[in-house]
Amino acid sequence: MSDESFILPHGNYTELLSYQKAEIVYDLTFRFCRRFLTKGDRTIDQMVQAARSGKQNIVEGSKASGTSKETEIKLTNVARASLEELLMDYQDFLRVRDLPIWDKASKEALYVRRLGNKSHTTYETYRTYVETRPAGVVANMALCLIHQVNYLLDQQIRQLEKDFIKEGGIRERMTRARLKQRNRPHE
Repeated sequence: MSDESFILPHGNYTELLSYQKAEIVYDLTFRFCRRFLTKGDRTIDQMVQAARSGKQNIVEGSKASGTSKETEIKLTNVARASLEELLMDYQDFLRVRDLPIWDKASKEALYVRRLGNKSHTTYETYRTYVETRPAGVVANMALCLIHQVNYLLDQQIRQLEKDFIKEGGIRERMTRARLKQRNRPHE
């Protein structure tokens, strides 16, 4: 932040790992619902909307961050809550169909995590699995990915709290900038 500027750099959400992985969750969820849920099932709309909300609230929070850290924190929390709702939908899908939920240390879960460790992973990394594996496998893959995004969002929220404490809100930054301008010697 320059000495003159009170609007912080903002809006570069595509660089956020949380956004990149949330986009994968959205793409996977869209295709999962199309493939494994019955057309007309209200769960389709709810799951797709929760996945979309997770992704879009990261975007909106990032864009608003330059002028409102409060809004960024709130929207990042909304993204986190939406993805938690989606996580429950996938767990419900597995539970009511008597399908296993992978343990986080299982070889399958570890494999999904390793897939996502490549730099700038996109949905294409998972496409073959999503399009060819049975519903239980794809739902568990989604669970793994949602847990990753939720972890990243939890870290992001903690960092946003620290940033707010350090920098303050826009009103505080505006006041500091104005006072600094007033205290300069007149030319």
